[in-house]
Amino acid sequence: MVLERRALLAGAGLAWVLSLGPACAQRLTASEVVFASAYKDRQGAHGIAFLDQDGAMVARHLLPDRGHGFASHPQAGWLVAFARRPGNFAVALDRNNAREPVVFHTPADRHFYGHGAFSADGRLLYAAENAFETGDGVLGIYDVTNGFTRIAEFPSHGVGPHEILLMPDAKTLCVANGGIRTHPDSGRQKLNLPTMTSSMAFIDLESGSLRSSHSLPDTLRRLSLRHMAADAHGQVWVGGQYEGDPMDLPPVLARLNPDAGLHAVDLPDDVRVEFGMYVGAVAASNDGNLLAITSPKSGRLLTLDAQSGKVLASIERPGVCGVQASASGFISSTETGEFARQKHDLLWDNHIATV
Repeated sequence: MVLERRALLAGAGLAWVLSLGPACAQRLTASEVVFASAYKDRQGAHGIAFLDQDGAMVARHLLPDRGHGFASHPQAGWLVAFARRPGNFAVALDRNNAREPVVFHTPADRHFYGHGAFSADGRLLYAAENAFETGDGVLGIYDVTNGFTRIAEFPSHGVGPHEILLMPDAKTLCVANGGIRTHPDSGRQKLNLPTMTSSMAFIDLESGSLRSSHSLPDTLRRLSLRHMAADAHGQVWVGGQYEGDPMDLPPVLARLNPDAGLHAVDLPDDVRVEFGMYVGAVAASNDGNLLAITSPKSGRLLTLDAQSGKVLASIERPGVCGVQASASGFISSTETGEFARQKHDLLWDNHIATV
């Protein structure tokens, strides 16, 4: 999912470069990769920023409100930014053509949960949504070739779908159902904590049928599974946010193997204490052999071996949340403006995408 410099400068990608100012275009062409993240500025405006591998600013686009996660398709050329729950807008940027962004919305009785994924051919976009009158999770299906028109939906087979991954077979979606019911009339209030149940669902891309569903033991029912990344071994690593007793010390990371099922990862006690009960983002390295998880609550970034689950490093970085693979391992961002090796007068949101 990396946008290489030479690929960007070839063919239609040149139009996007020419739409930038000279200084930004120079930084872009000198960078091996381009990253995107949602932000809030000091005046309260929200937007998307594009940055180079060192964290230097390349370009910015305003958003109607706060953004959250992204869906990116390197061949189709689209980057979609989703509103943070319970927002109902998404903005699609076409990096292959210097044209106006496409803004689209959920139906009136749905809202986005902040994440989505493209089909392998880039013709369809699947978005995590809430049918908030019933509390059911759904995946909205949008036709990319027709201005991101919403054409259908199917169940997420759970409540509170959050991050979505297209699996390597290109026929299956993996959905993290966080288990928490919300309603726009109540803002971000969590309405079902006593009865919440989180799950991981493998869903057939064409029919929407459930291939398999996986949950942690009932003792971890209050762990809301939200963010995830796939490693080189076909496993999905899932980070959770614990909604139970603050005196508990539950595992907040799980590993999902399509054959062996879903199992909590037992981090060393000292690491678990430092990290706390909240995973903000999960990323796999470019080769899929390393994993990074962040906690903005405790200001910790952990790096793990993706095969053994062994913790390789624990770094203190106050407010860290966004994390993404880079040529040298990982880059991260903080809620106070740090991005890679740069400091910006912006408040970065939770996630970083590779464009």
